[in-house]
Amino acid sequence: MKQIIECVPNISEGRDMNIINQVTAEIEKVEGVKLLDVDPGATTNRTVITFVGEPKNVCEAAFRVVKKAGELIDMRNHHGDHPRFGATDVCPLVPVAGIIMDEVVEYARQLGERIGNELEIPVFCYENAAFCPERRNLAVCRAGEYEALSERLSSGCKPDFGPACFNDRVATTGATAVGARDFLVAINYNLNTTSTRRANAIAFDVREKGRPMRQGPKVTDKPVKDENGNPVMIPGSLPGTKAIGWFIEEYGIAQVSMNITNIAKTPVHVCFEEVCNKAAARGVRVTGCEIVGLVPKSVLIDAGRFYLAKQERSLGISEDEIMKIAIKSMGLDDLKPFNPKEKVIEFMIEDNSQKKLVDMTCAGFADETASESPAPGGGSISAYMGALGASLATMVANLSSHKPGWDDRWEFFSQWAEKGQAIKNQLIALVDEDTNAFNKIMDALGLPKKTEEEKAARKEALENASKYAIEVPFRTMEVAYSAFEVVEAMVNDGNPASVSDAGVGAMCCRSAVMGAYLNVKINAAGIKDREFAEKMVQAGAEIEAKAMQKEAELLEKVNKIINKE
Repeated sequence: MKQIIECVPNISEGRDMNIINQVTAEIEKVEGVKLLDVDPGATTNRTVITFVGEPKNVCEAAFRVVKKAGELIDMRNHHGDHPRFGATDVCPLVPVAGIIMDEVVEYARQLGERIGNELEIPVFCYENAAFCPERRNLAVCRAGEYEALSERLSSGCKPDFGPACFNDRVATTGATAVGARDFLVAINYNLNTTSTRRANAIAFDVREKGRPMRQGPKVTDKPVKDENGNPVMIPGSLPGTKAIGWFIEEYGIAQVSMNITNIAKTPVHVCFEEVCNKAAARGVRVTGCEIVGLVPKSVLIDAGRFYLAKQERSLGISEDEIMKIAIKSMGLDDLKPFNPKEKVIEFMIEDNSQKKLVDMTCAGFADETASESPAPGGGSISAYMGALGASLATMVANLSSHKPGWDDRWEFFSQWAEKGQAIKNQLIALVDEDTNAFNKIMDALGLPKKTEEEKAARKEALENASKYAIEVPFRTMEVAYSAFEVVEAMVNDGNPASVSDAGVGAMCCRSAVMGAYLNVKINAAGIKDREFAEKMVQAGAEIEAKAMQKEAELLEKVNKIINKE
């Protein structure tokens, strides 16, 4: 599996697009790195950049970002509402696929060392890349921001890499925090107030750090200190979060700006609900929120499911519809349009170079099937028929969950709808996989066969491809047959007005099983491994027989309900 990491450098420029474009152009010069998102903020005077790729390539691109930002941004003239201490303020690396955190830590430290040595910029390693526990916290590394950097360096606060003095070079570039961390969600909550004070109060209510304990009830009262002279803090209500309040001039509102460092422990929708509650307690309303940078798809799916459940609506709908519920529930499109295709990391890194059958229109799919091209063929059509069967059963479940008078049964039908959606998704994937299996055979047939070695390699490749061309339609048989469970539940318990839809679903599932079995049998004929071939054919015959029997049983029930017998 290819190793993929994400890098999210934040540069201290959010207004001059000429500078921002020059910095991001450095990323696009590195082969094997994909620039995903550039999110500038005028009031914060900060741009969040997101790119992904293989670790070495990402580290090279990150180095170039820090280098170019250091050349173009003069920290002596920088002002903005976001905490910062360098031209490239932070540069975290995040594991995405095929890599563990310990490996990412090594890459982060190597990157930090290179920045310190070659660019002569002080580097503080934070989060998982920190060399000491205190510096895991970014706020400790960035204490006092740029304005305090000279004093900190001169008083013995030594960076992990780079110069430990505030020379002319450092005065211009500031320092950079290089880290390795899990996925962080940066989210700003829009408030119906212009008061930074109110926004900060809400931030202190919720952030993990909380607020200082006071000796009296007033905010002007002296803070309570422990035996070491440190302020005693009253923790906030949301673990794994950091938050501050600020006024955003470009929007004309105050916001609570939050970083969620552990979305598994404290999901985004939980944070949204809590900020809404704390805001309401202070007479303030959250009108929506904005996500800065990218998020994993699970953030929107989990949120959508949460709000659907609150509405006692079925969760067994498509992911696109679930995400739409999340967007509207949290007001992610409050200030500007929110397009999941541009904000969800999985969508941004997926390979769209290959044309997929399932992405076609219905008419386009039919036209492609009818063309002189041998694929899609019967196997792909069988998988699609099965997907339609599962979809019909799922539709009946969703309709039943929302039927007037059946409100107490919404969860029962929601569970069946979720099961139907899962089966449908598997069969949709098998539509293209069956065509891919056919293409593997064609590729094997195209291998050279001049020498004995080439002939042997071609023979082995053809045998393996032929076996795969049996395994895929056999899997279609298994998955399509599993859809009968949902169909049967809807025939027995679903809305009687939709029973004919469940009946058509049964016929689709039976046709999918029988069609896929034809592909199993025709591909088995050319297999040299007869034991394997005969085993698959026999197992397929058993599934086909059960599918035909189940369809007959269900259609008998359907007709009785329709005829009111």
